[in-house]
Amino acid sequence: MELREQVLLAKQGDREAFITVVKHVESSLYHTAKSILKKEEDIADALQETILKAYKSLHSLREPQFFKTWMFRILINECNKMLANRSRNILMDDFPVQLSLSPNEEHIDLRDAVERLDEQQRLVIVLHYFEDMPLRQVAEILDISESAAKMRLSRARNNLMEKLNTFREGKIHYGSI
Repeated sequence: MELREQVLLAKQGDREAFITVVKHVESSLYHTAKSILKKEEDIADALQETILKAYKSLHSLREPQFFKTWMFRILINECNKMLANRSRNILMDDFPVQLSLSPNEEHIDLRDAVERLDEQQRLVIVLHYFEDMPLRQVAEILDISESAAKMRLSRARNNLMEKLNTFREGKIHYGSI
C-alpha cells in the first residue's frame, strides 16, 4: 500500500496506518532534528512532541501527499521552539574544544562540515541533499520563497567549499570552521 493510502487510513482513525507513515519518515525527521538540536535528549523530545502533535492534528492535513512536508514543518517549528526555550546557562560540555589538525590530514566528514554551518544554511543542505527534497518542497517546509531557498543553498555550498578547502590546507581551528 502506498504512503498516500496509509495517510488516508490514518486520517480515518487507523492507528496502525499512522504508525506506518511515521516509520516511513522517522529516519529523515531524526536527521533533520539532529542537524538543528545536536543533543540526543533534545532530539528525542522534539521527535516525540512532533509525532504527538501530528497525531492530534492529523485531521487538519488537507492533502495526504504532503504528509512528509507537513511533518517536517511541525518538527522544525518544534525544534525552533526548543531552541528558544533553552536556558541561558552554558554547560562545560558546550564549550568548544580547540581543534588542531596536522597539514597531512586529507579528509573531513561532510556531515561535520554541514553541522558547522549556520542553521538556515544547514537546514537547506540537510533537506535538499540528505533528505533528497526538491527546492520547492524545501521552500515550503521552511516557509520561504523558492528563490530564497535557492539563495540559501548557493550560499551554503559556497561556505562548505570554503570550509573544506581551508581544512585541506591545514589552516583550521575550531572557531574558523
